[in-house]
Amino acid sequence: MSGRPEVGAAHRHDRHPPPEGRGETDMKIGIIGAGNIGGNLTRRLTTLGHDVSVANSRGPHTLTALAEETGATPVPVEEAARGAEIVVVTIPVKALQNLPSGLLDEAADGVAVIDTGNYYPQRDGRIAAIEDEGLTESRWTERRIGHPVIKAFNGTYAQDILERPRPAGAPDRLALPVAGDDEVAKRKVRALIDELGFDTVDTGGLDDSWRQQPGTPVYGLREGVDGVTKALAEASRERPADFRG
Repeated sequence: MSGRPEVGAAHRHDRHPPPEGRGETDMKIGIIGAGNIGGNLTRRLTTLGHDVSVANSRGPHTLTALAEETGATPVPVEEAARGAEIVVVTIPVKALQNLPSGLLDEAADGVAVIDTGNYYPQRDGRIAAIEDEGLTESRWTERRIGHPVIKAFNGTYAQDILERPRPAGAPDRLALPVAGDDEVAKRKVRALIDELGFDTVDTGGLDDSWRQQPGTPVYGLREGVDGVTKALAEASRERPADFRG
């Protein structure tokens, strides 16, 4: 199983037309990781008019097709957060150790960092702090990055980012759980998710984010606010055997 629900190859849309102009709310966004989630967030966020820089571990030259399709700027990982108001980290947990130090030094003041990742011991190796000490996955990630994170998109099917946006108030609008300690950053992330066409449910602080980790009822759930709220309430803190090393 990958770092998010299995979706197969990254879904591609035809080349997006360039946005007609940038509004006051358009932001500079850095995306680290160009897999299914990172690639589809790049597609949607550029369509919405945001200034997106995207990076991966293999280098900007491997992102030419995505850049041509979307208008995003391919950059080295070291430059992905430069000037960014929101940074999305969407890489395997085991790859966090390879991120450069000072990654967020040149980000905008008050940058919100979104962690989309999931810990899979079969892929990432066993992490005692998570399994034995009960540290939530995103708390562990936060400590590796050295900056507060907001947990979102970790249980989202990548194709839904492209195919399931709905206007606010639509009866079939999906909701995504969002956790984090920084309330200002959380509001910024929730507003962005709303712009992408999804409702959100506040899971609480990062220490409560176990409610949306792999193996919980909300993980991979395609429901609205009521269904997501119910699933979060039904979560068990005990890690399922399939997600233990």
